[in-house]
Amino acid sequence: MISFGNKQLVLGSQSPRRKQLLVDLGLEFSTEPINADESFPVDMPVREVAGFLARKKAEAYPQSLSDKILITSDTTVVIGDLILNKPADLDEAREMLQQLSNNQHEVISGVCISTQDQVKSFSVTTEVTFRAIQPEELEYYLEKYQPLDKAGAYGIQEWIGQVAITELKGSYFNVVGLPTAELWQELQSFAI
Repeated sequence: MISFGNKQLVLGSQSPRRKQLLVDLGLEFSTEPINADESFPVDMPVREVAGFLARKKAEAYPQSLSDKILITSDTTVVIGDLILNKPADLDEAREMLQQLSNNQHEVISGVCISTQDQVKSFSVTTEVTFRAIQPEELEYYLEKYQPLDKAGAYGIQEWIGQVAITELKGSYFNVVGLPTAELWQELQSFAI
């Protein structure tokens, strides 16, 4: 297992999915939500936004990193040249899922690992394909699940992912919210 000596691993996120993924990796860590402005330059290429926001969250961490290793992350859903963020309401969630229906999109997670002396960041992209989602399936998902707290209005681990995703190229865990294999490899360089 990874040992970080006297440094404490900190997940800078409120996401229950990211937290569970770190638990599943067997890592000991604390969770400290970071309130960061999640705006980005309007001319930034959409495939660079997740990495930019992960670094921005790390920079907004309000404490010293002298005895900590901070993990921050952001996940974007990109269809064409459009980013689908977390929907504001059920109507916007419905609209997003209609865009994803019978279409392919990319899920991009940016991750930043920071200490007092070192910053490493990387992004991972997964291609996801949805079959055509029937109107009654869409309404069932919107009624029974929580699409408002997820980029693109869906969770791959939820019902809609189980019944409508027909193809996945890349990391499943990246779509859940954290590219665990890549994170594990990058954390090795911070181990003692």
